[in-house]
Amino acid sequence: MSKKNSLSRRKKQYEFDLRREQQEKEKKAMKLSAKKNKMKVDSGSKKKKGAGGFQVGKKKVKTKLTALAKAKAAQAMEIEK
Repeated sequence: MSKKNSLSRRKKQYEFDLRREQQEKEKKAMKLSAKKNKMKVDSGSKKKKGAGGFQVGKKKVKTKLTALAKAKAAQAMEIEK
């Protein structure tokens, strides 16, 4: 009998394939459950404490005016008066 057709080899290969398929199914189930958990909406009993404001992006708001901006602002104030 050839190596390919050996009963013990075929049996081992079959068991290996079964185990691999089972592991893939478990992996898919884990991913699916993780997605479902991410999609769950909290009941609202948990509220953030003390957070008055909110952050839109990661950039910081620019508070200092440049010299040119100050001059433009001063000019605009003079025109309005």
